[in-house]
This record gives sequence, structure tokens and C-alpha cells, in this order.
Amino acid sequence: MASNSKSSTPMERYGYDVLLGSIAAFYVIMIPYTKVEESFNVQAMHDILYHRHHLDNYDHLEFPGVVPRTFIGALLASILASPFILVMNLLHLPKLYGLIAVRLALGCIILSTLRFFRLQVRDKFGKHVEAFFVILTAIQFHVLFYCTRPLPNILAFGVVNLAYGYWLKGNFFAALNCLMKSISLWEALIRCIGIALLCIGLTVLVDSIMWKRILWPEFEVFWFNSVLNRSSEWGTHSFHWYFTSALPRSLLVAYPLFLLGILLDRRILPFVLPVLFFIILYSKLPHKELRFIISSVPIFNLSAAIAATRIYNNRKKTFWKLLNFIMLGLLLISLGCTIITFMASYNNYPSGHALKDLHQIGHLPNNTNEQWVHIDPFSAMNGISRFCETEYPWRYSKEEEIPLEEFFHRNFTFLINEHRYIDGFKCLFSINGFSRTRLEMGFPPLLLLKEPKVFIHGNTKNKDVMNKHWPGCS
Repeated sequence: MASNSKSSTPMERYGYDVLLGSIAAFYVIMIPYTKVEESFNVQAMHDILYHRHHLDNYDHLEFPGVVPRTFIGALLASILASPFILVMNLLHLPKLYGLIAVRLALGCIILSTLRFFRLQVRDKFGKHVEAFFVILTAIQFHVLFYCTRPLPNILAFGVVNLAYGYWLKGNFFAALNCLMKSISLWEALIRCIGIALLCIGLTVLVDSIMWKRILWPEFEVFWFNSVLNRSSEWGTHSFHWYFTSALPRSLLVAYPLFLLGILLDRRILPFVLPVLFFIILYSKLPHKELRFIISSVPIFNLSAAIAATRIYNNRKKTFWKLLNFIMLGLLLISLGCTIITFMASYNNYPSGHALKDLHQIGHLPNNTNEQWVHIDPFSAMNGISRFCETEYPWRYSKEEEIPLEEFFHRNFTFLINEHRYIDGFKCLFSINGFSRTRLEMGFPPLLLLKEPKVFIHGNTKNKDVMNKHWPGCS
């Protein structure tokens, strides 16, 4: 076994990692911007990398959000990305490249844990199951897109992948120790409590410094979301939503295959049932999002890969040949769905594109004064972060709750706003964003419809802005 490992080529050892990593990197480069769910960790990583020990300049102190979040995950990703940020600063590259760097760093962490899980899949179920596991993961959009998104759920996703891997791997000596009662239940409990207290102490220490008050952020999040059930203020879904909407969209062809896998190989049942039970428990919370259960996808993909392998291996038999034909068709349909989802996501960050375009075409060569850009809450939630900002003469404000009629009395040079008409300002250009899909009788059968989402306005009192040629608002 060792000789085979040594004689294998680098492509044989890392080919699957290159494939999944390339797809994830493609998503990052094409869609570098972030949403409001990622806001805290994105701003935290920016501030750690660019403000360092100057805590007074950190974004979270000015915009703390509804509940405090931990800096632990952001610190880890920032440390990994810091050498690249240093090089970018020396080359005077835009900070947007820094956002790409931290997202790629996060992706490396998550994909390395997914690799560990994949290797355990190969050892336990064989190379064909491993191959189908990679194929299913590659043609799904959400895992590889989400693995680079700095969400709290994704930062935990890596730990879950490691747990899955060790769960599959098992440990003969650990099992033997348990059988021989060399470790008592009380001793195991003491160790678990000790590790838990150590982790809690670490987050309390780090986050109390960063937030400038003593706190345990994740306990406050748990209390707010689960005990007080305040998360429902951000929308609710029915009890079955995870099973009838979220999982079908994320798993695609793997959804029916994972159900088939349970029937075909009982070895997978002990791994699938706890994950299903976790989703059922989470379904009791009214507020639901796919990211809350994204960590369940690898186990479901494993079950689906087992079913796909059984179908493929028996493809020469009449009944299985039909199943193989259906499976290939569903794989192609899944790939098409992923392409459509990617295109929709590309157009789902209009504010990021708006600020980038403003930087490119909005420079006023005869003006040496600061150019102030106001970013409204909608724009801040749909693509703009501190990584999107650039250096002098550009200055930025995210001041909230400014009535539209008050902008006329403020000295902003530009506004990035969700409203088309604002007194005292002229709409210079607009950015379209994804609106909805529409079925067509012809080809392509599904159209992505876009509409103006963000409007860039110029101050009518600024002659340099008014004398410049702009694309105009559609």
C-alpha cells in the first residue's frame, strides 16, 4: 500500500483537490463581493489586516450589528492571508485583491478538511465512491461557492468535515480502550468539559479585547437566535423547507441518489441518520437559511456517491443500464442548474459593481478635493465592504437613517443608493441586478431577468461632476 502511494503521480494524489480548488477559485475571482451575512467577518478580516492594533478604527465598533460575533475565525483566515496582503501592499494593488486573498485562504482551509474527509471515503468505500463524491461536489454550486464565504457557518464547516473524516476513519485502539473500560465515562466527561472551558476562555479573552467589553459572543448569538427566537424577524419558512427547497437546490442530482444510497448500502445509515436528525431539529426554528445546514451536504454526497457507484458498476445489466442513463441525464441537468445559479449569483452583488465602476469612471482630474461617497444600507448589504474602498481622494460614509430630502443639505459628492430620484442629485448611471427567472418555450428554456437595483447619483452643485460625461440611468 505504501509503495503504491509513493509511486502515484502528483495528479493522482492531488488531481481531485486541483479540480475542486480551481472551481472554488473561479467562483471567488468572478464573484469576489460579499453579502450582509458575511459583513462582520469580512470587515473584521479587513481591519485585522489593514488597521492591525488600531482598534479604534475597526468597523464593528461603529457598526456593531444586532449581536456581537467572535473574531477567532477572522483571525485564523487573516493570519493565513497576511503574507499575500503584504505583497499586495508593496505592489500597491487595490484592496479588492485582498478580499480575494482572504476568501481564497478560507477556501484552502475548508477544502483541506474536505480532502481529509474524501480520503477517508476512499479508504472505507473505495476509489469509485471517492470519484463520484468529487463529481457530485464539483457539479453542485453551493459547497464550492460557500467554502470561500466568510460566514460563521462556513468557519465551522471545516471542523465538521474533520469530524466526519474521523467518524469514517474510526480508531481501532480508541474503540479497544472503550471496550476495556480504560477510560471511564466520568474521565471522558472531564476531558470534554476541560476542552470546552479552554475554547470558551480563548474566545472570551480575544473577543473581550476586540469588543472592549467582557463577553462571550457566541453565547449571545445562541441566546438571541435560539432562546429568544429573534432570528425569525429576518423571515420564516415552513417546517419542511430544508427538505423541499434548500436540500434539493444544493444537492441537485445527489438528492434522489442519497436516498437510494441508504437503501443500497446499510453501512451509510449510521452516518446519515444523525445528520437527518440534526436537520429535523433545526427545522423547528422558524428562520431558515441554506447556510445553516450546509455542513450536511458532504454526508449526503457520500450516500449519493455510493448509489452512483452501484449504478455505474452494474450498468451492463438491463435495469441498471436504464438507471445509469437516467443518472447521466440528471448529472447534465445538475450541471446546467449550477451554471444558471452561478450566473444569477454573478448579478446578485450590484453595489460592489457600482462602486468599482464609480472608481473607474468617476475620477475628477481637475478636482483635488476629497470625493465623498455615501453608501446606503441596501448597498452596504449587497456587495460593498471595506475591501472595496480605495485611497485618496475617495472618502466613504455609511451613515444610516438619513432621510432622502436631507441629502440635498449634505456635502456628499456621490451617492450609491437604491432610490432612482434624490433631490439635489442627478442619477449618473445604474447597475442591474438579478431579479427573477422566467421559463421560455424556446432555447434557452430559462431566462435570467435583471432590473436596475442600484443608482449612482452626483451632486448637482459640483460642476466637475455635472460637466463630466456619464452613461446615464436606464
